[in-house]
Amino acid sequence: MSARKLKRGFQFFPFVISLAITLVIGFVASLFTRPEIAGWYSTLHKPSFNPPSWLFAPVWTAIYILIAIAAYLVWKQRNAATAYHATAGIYFIQLLLNFSWSIVFFGMHEILGALVVIILLWLSITINIIWFGKFSKIAAWLLVPYLLWVSFASLLNLNIYLFNR
Repeated sequence: MSARKLKRGFQFFPFVISLAITLVIGFVASLFTRPEIAGWYSTLHKPSFNPPSWLFAPVWTAIYILIAIAAYLVWKQRNAATAYHATAGIYFIQLLLNFSWSIVFFGMHEILGALVVIILLWLSITINIIWFGKFSKIAAWLLVPYLLWVSFASLLNLNIYLFNR
């Protein structure tokens, strides 16, 4: 088998690493979130479109899996070009902002600060989609549900801020 065919085939360990990165970020962020759901979060005034608390974990888990698959697909198409390094940097900034939101909102109870973080997250996801698209159209499309969910979460964050200031 040629090296080119090997690169194109499924690679188990890189895929598991990509999956582990996103799921660990989600798990660690949940350590800030879970204790606050029944406490501080339950005391906040929320809009009528606020989903039930139990919905967030499965939705985020599915999104983290899609993010991991997208990153893996881009990794498989990597090269030494500057574009790949820029794409990887954008990807990790997006992950850092994703992780930071839970700390700011649930850990620090800073609703306005979390709104700033989630707006930056939305922008970074949009940029991430564009850059992932340079390597894999499928990877770019896999991030669209993430962008839609963060759009909804941004609206929710804004309303919670407005209702509780």
